[in-house]
Amino acid sequence: MSDIFENDIDSENDLSGLEDNDTSYESTSDEHYVFNEPLYRLKLEYSCEGLYANVDDESMELNPGDKVIVPTRYGSDLAVVLGKATTPVGIKPDDVVIIDRKATKEDLKKAENFKQKEIDAFKVFKEKVAYHKLDMKLISVHFLIDEQKALFFFSADNRVDFRELVKDLVSVFKMRIELRQVGVRDESRITGGLGVCGRPYCCHAVSDKLRPVSIRMAKDQNLSLNSMKISGQCGRLLCCLSYEFDFYAEARKKLPSEGLHIFYDGTNFRITEINPLKSMIKMLGDDGRLIEVNASRFVKENGKWRIN
Repeated sequence: MSDIFENDIDSENDLSGLEDNDTSYESTSDEHYVFNEPLYRLKLEYSCEGLYANVDDESMELNPGDKVIVPTRYGSDLAVVLGKATTPVGIKPDDVVIIDRKATKEDLKKAENFKQKEIDAFKVFKEKVAYHKLDMKLISVHFLIDEQKALFFFSADNRVDFRELVKDLVSVFKMRIELRQVGVRDESRITGGLGVCGRPYCCHAVSDKLRPVSIRMAKDQNLSLNSMKISGQCGRLLCCLSYEFDFYAEARKKLPSEGLHIFYDGTNFRITEINPLKSMIKMLGDDGRLIEVNASRFVKENGKWRIN
């Protein structure tokens, strides 16, 4: 870690709360899986979840922005086509669904009518929660297009016994009711917003397929370990740390590590900072000199680093 950030580090306890519960990561992709073409990337607009899909009917032409009916983990529903997926990442056979059909005018009209119904359901849910004195926050409501089913996404600090609440909701809406408790990252993905970079949240606008983010990712990217600077609106580490981590990890394999001592220009130097993005390395000499050297000048011979 660079010396320039020594006074900009929160305590370890403060930082541990920013990490995801499970920071281990194993790719779930099947490298031997050959997907059928065309493969389309879809999105459920109400939850910003991404899907991959094929078509049974080869004559079905789909363009970005088209609406289709597809099976989801909640039931058959409406999704928007983002485009063809030519190089899908982390895909396995179970991730690919078959598109049922293009959305009809009736489907689209039904979805439009449901928007007002969802607003009304939001109010009813809050009233019922207050009546039952439950500690839960409603995030969104969604009515499925092809099924008599309503989804209520909520967050809560602890597990909630909502059995009586469900009974009340069923009596009001006369359909199947499903309550889904989601975490802080899922809440941000559903509601959306702008990050500190001024752009929409990565989880909302880029991809919902995110690996767990750890403090190590921030350290390896030479970022300030200040919780205010490396956490998003959800209170967890910024999603973008995981996007860029692979580049930094691969680049660092070709560079000497921080703290390494090298004899150069008649003086012993200690490497204090490595910037893989700019390919520059800072070193502090015993004589007090602080110099910056291009990483391309470092050569490893017989297990030892030297500077050309």
